[in-house]
This record gives sequence, structure tokens and C-alpha cells, in this order.
Amino acid sequence: MENELILLREELVKPTPLEQFMTWYEEAFHSEGELIANAMTLATVDEDNKPSARLVMLKGLSSEGFVFYTNFHSRKGHDLARNSYAALVFWWPKLARQVRVQGVVQTFDPTQSTEFFQERPRAFQIGTWASPQSQIVPDLDYLVERHKEVEQKYSEGAIPRPPHWGGYMMLPERMEFWQGNDNHLHDRLEYQRLDSGDWQLHRLAP
Repeated sequence: MENELILLREELVKPTPLEQFMTWYEEAFHSEGELIANAMTLATVDEDNKPSARLVMLKGLSSEGFVFYTNFHSRKGHDLARNSYAALVFWWPKLARQVRVQGVVQTFDPTQSTEFFQERPRAFQIGTWASPQSQIVPDLDYLVERHKEVEQKYSEGAIPRPPHWGGYMMLPERMEFWQGNDNHLHDRLEYQRLDSGDWQLHRLAP
């Protein structure tokens, strides 16, 4: 294969996967065709080792990992309480790029979770209190009534963060960057964290 066909070269990527992700994320965020650049698929497994996946929003990124927020009593919350190992997938079709992440998920700083909650719209805050996420409910009227009760309870003043809602951070152990090519010899570079804490980079066959 000619060198000009390789769009993702080992010598050009960042030394750590989170640095490389930040570069790609910024490009996706500012790309006209990528409408929701921070959407990511989160995959977890339950107590029977059965997988479950859903789209969540990336709400924070640091040199340590990826931050998202949810109800701790949701299905994903229960899954992560039993098995903290999970996976993320980002897909930016206009750029023909995919990022896969595997790692351990831990609860995020409660203080920062509270700050984030207080910055959210009031309707979101009320909904977070009102909805028993992922639980079976009798009907829609039940949810509407709970919503009204929360609205009335917090009709004045600030709404506190529910103790059952907060942030998680995934600490990556393996990250793969996939760049689609017209010739279908797609570029796949994978970073793997070593026991030393350093990252090892290698190319995968498409």
C-alpha cells in the first residue's frame, strides 16, 4: 500500500490516547457535519454477563478519563456497581472516524457532580428527581403525577442534587482509533496501557 493512503500514521499521533482523543474530538466538535460530537455508546454487563448498550453524552474530559452523569439506580448504574469494567464507542460518520474505549468506571467527585447539576436547566433538575430511571412504572400518569409533586416541592429556591444521581469517570486501559479509507484498508491504531502506566501503540489489521 502506498504511504499516501495511510491517513493515521504512528509517527503523527499523540503519545497518549487521551491527547489523541482530544485532537479528534475538537475536530469532530467543530466539524459542520457532526451534529452531536459528544454522543457515545456506553456498554455494560449485568450480573448474568449479558451486555447492554445505550447512548449517553460525554460531559467532561481530562488527562485521566471520560466523564458522564446518570442515575445510580438506572440499569447502567446497577451494572457498574456489580462490574466496573465497561466500554465506550464514539462514531463521527462525516469524518469516517471511530474511537473505541475499554476501561474501569468509577464514581466521580460528588462536589463536581453537584456543581454540574446546579448548572443544568430547572426542568432537567425536576425530571431527575421525578423519574425512577429504568424502573417499571404503572403508566404515564404515574410519571406526570411525580413530576407535579416535585415541581410543587421545589417551587421556590434551588433544587438540591439527588443523592442517587451523579457522575462517573471511565479510566481507559485500551483505546482504538479507526480512520476509514476509500480503499477499505482502514487505519486502526490501538493504545494499550502497560502495568508500568505507559502506553504501547500498535497497528491492527482492518
